[in-house]
Amino acid sequence: MIKEPLQILMVEDNPSDSTLIKREISKIAENATISVCNNLRDFKLALSNLKPDLILSDYNLPTCTGLDVLELAQEVAPSVTFIFITGTINDEELAADTILNGASGYILKKNISTLHKRIEPYLKAISNNGPYINPVRKRILESKKLVSDIELFLENFSRENMSHRDGMNKIQEDLKRLKLGYDFTTFKDKNGDAS
Repeated sequence: MIKEPLQILMVEDNPSDSTLIKREISKIAENATISVCNNLRDFKLALSNLKPDLILSDYNLPTCTGLDVLELAQEVAPSVTFIFITGTINDEELAADTILNGASGYILKKNISTLHKRIEPYLKAISNNGPYINPVRKRILESKKLVSDIELFLENFSRENMSHRDGMNKIQEDLKRLKLGYDFTTFKDKNGDAS
């Protein structure tokens, strides 16, 4: 039995399946917190709020595909283990495609009664590697935030720089006009007697 606390995020639209999956996980992980969502928007929100150790996803969802979920997971949390638990991946090419796109594995729902045995190696690896992976994840998240802050700074700097550049261009144009044809007498004639 795995005793370490685990955060598991599940993307599943069928309440019966999510209940069965939770029951199977509870057989091997006594401190697993399992959050369930059923669409991409809620998944994105949950990803940023929960910091999951494991993501489980169905392949066919009402508003998106499992590959959409996987793509978002790879973008936001690439170091998190991602497993498809689905009834639809019975095509070898499709199964291979999910692995090539970054999934750690897939388990068919027809084998749901043995899910705990199939998922146990993943959970043990997560549990054993947690002390090493969590600081790395934290640094990755901090780096992403820093990059985002730098991008925002550069965008604002660029806008300010453009404003300054426009002012400098105006001054340069005025200087060119002064050099090309304005002299003191022309200025005096236009503005009246300077004496």
